[in-house]
Amino acid sequence: MIFGLPGYAHAFDLTGAWATSAEQCRKVFAHKGRANQLTFTNFSGVYGGGFIAEPDRLRSKFENCKIKSRKDDGQTINIIVGCASGIMVSNVQFFLKAVDDDTITRQFPGIEGMEVNYHRCKI
Repeated sequence: MIFGLPGYAHAFDLTGAWATSAEQCRKVFAHKGRANQLTFTNFSGVYGGGFIAEPDRLRSKFENCKIKSRKDDGQTINIIVGCASGIMVSNVQFFLKAVDDDTITRQFPGIEGMEVNYHRCKI
């Protein structure tokens, strides 16, 4: 990381597990297998669901999305991902606003009042 350069804005660290409720993290995510890989519980959707962010992809319980582009503008993060679910591939755009280090809000431009908060899970 570079310090002291004017105009330098560091990218928000999105890596980790994100759930719609911090209290439900252990009901949404679990570590499984020999590699202790982070994955979703069987009934994660019942508890609000969430996603797992890795440096080059976003994963939900049913989709695996490769990050195609990312632009950070202060507290706003714009991500375009290519998602594969079964036989279908689609591009999805995410507009995220960093509230603090452990809270983000997904915004849906063009849909007044539509947003979803996510909390970083420390599991």
